[in-house]
Amino acid sequence: MSARRRHAPLPRPLLPLWVALLAALVGGPVLDLAYPDIGWWPLAFVGVAFSLLALIGRSGGGALLVGAVFGASFYFTHIVWITRYLGAVPWFALAGLETIFWAVGSVPIMLAYRWMPQLRGGTWGRLLALPALVAGLWTARELFMGSWPYTGFPWARLGMSQSESPLAHIASWLGVAGLTFLMVFAVAAVIEWVRLGRWRAWRTVLPSVVAIVVLLLTPAFPTTPAGTMRVGAVQGNGPTGYFDEREPYAVLQSQLDATEPLLDEDLDVLLWPEGGIDADPLQNTSVAVVLDRLARRLDAPLIVNAATTRDEAGYNTSMLWLPGEDNPVALHDKRNPVPMGEYVPDRWFFEAIAPDLVGLIQREYTPGTNPPLFDVDGVGVGLAICFDVIYDDVIWEGARDGAQVYMLQTNNADFRDTDENLQQLAFARMRAIETGRSVVNLSTVGTSQVIAPDGSVIDGLPAGVAGAMVTDVPLRTGLTPAVIVGAAVKLVLGWGSILALALLAGAHLARRRRAAATTKTPTP
Repeated sequence: MSARRRHAPLPRPLLPLWVALLAALVGGPVLDLAYPDIGWWPLAFVGVAFSLLALIGRSGGGALLVGAVFGASFYFTHIVWITRYLGAVPWFALAGLETIFWAVGSVPIMLAYRWMPQLRGGTWGRLLALPALVAGLWTARELFMGSWPYTGFPWARLGMSQSESPLAHIASWLGVAGLTFLMVFAVAAVIEWVRLGRWRAWRTVLPSVVAIVVLLLTPAFPTTPAGTMRVGAVQGNGPTGYFDEREPYAVLQSQLDATEPLLDEDLDVLLWPEGGIDADPLQNTSVAVVLDRLARRLDAPLIVNAATTRDEAGYNTSMLWLPGEDNPVALHDKRNPVPMGEYVPDRWFFEAIAPDLVGLIQREYTPGTNPPLFDVDGVGVGLAICFDVIYDDVIWEGARDGAQVYMLQTNNADFRDTDENLQQLAFARMRAIETGRSVVNLSTVGTSQVIAPDGSVIDGLPAGVAGAMVTDVPLRTGLTPAVIVGAAVKLVLGWGSILALALLAGAHLARRRRAAATTKTPTP
């Protein structure tokens, strides 16, 4: 008998290639519908199922092709709001890059489906180990895409689609990565149970049922109430877009005008959004004087934001301004400036490719290193500037350092009337649940909301209008498991899954060598 015949046969594709491509083409937009502004969260499971079913039994080339179709149909739909800023070229560049990563990351999942059933794991290997490996590899791909190149793009993490679902509470225990893992595990377990067809053996459905029950019924981890903080939050709706035409200090004046109704309020802190000041208070004495006067008039601290320059470097900076002090008394600089938006990495290279387009981006922000936390009269205020909300380490560091509430400053003016606004707001809601803290998410142009630790909305302002809100925001102490072990969960799910696949590959090669050795015929 030949070695070829003695080797375990390759599994047959579950779907013909043309059906798999159609499933991938449909699955991407279905997954997108789980995110705002539609927000039909159960469709996330349908989208994952489309992706996995299309990969089962594929060859390497088939997995790349199917993965590319799914990735393209999802990302070109999900981030079409980018065209509102610089047109189609950045949209094609970013969505195209994410499509490549999605396609390459589909190959390990295909290999898991090919190799795992060949081990002596039996039914339970198929129902437990295989779904766990598939879910781990999906999560590993997500973590890689969220960290590379440069600072990555962790915008479309699967777990983030569940900010308004009962599943969101899982994030307080395992973080967003853990929620992603459990969601994919549940889908993969159901697929394997159906494929095995063990309908009469009721125990075989337990992995699927347990995963679904855990997802649906796990309560949020409780944090400890610690009073309230009276927060004034001002959405100036000024001309804060990158290409908006404006007079000098027009944005500052918009914020001052919208703050006027709060001047007689008894506030613990006044919050302005990212880019609420269109001049550098560290260099511009007149602007600093305006802020000093405002702090004295309110008799309350200010948390404001502007582009600043220090030691010949530019920063996107939040500042704590106190009445009667040598201000600012504290600074926090954005940790992860947006590549191709707030700075151009390897500018020499990209200008050689698209000089006119890259030349439009004049900002060169430097990543910050100072803590994402202000002490406001003894209350720890956690910070994240705009897209920093999507980076776990910034949020978790603030909680570990003593944040009792989060104040997230953003400027969505470049993406008015797009899904970006609501997608980012969903991330803020998920951070509230994940950390067990209230979140004040304030934009220059909206939508701005105060979100409770359970994700419910306490207060808000509509998009596209100037306004202010005064809210007694609940404070919390105590750390959720996600904050404590979230980094370890990501390490295990990411690198642990890759290591598991490597070990599986080694076992597969060893099995092939043994099969080849047993088929050698002695020479006469």
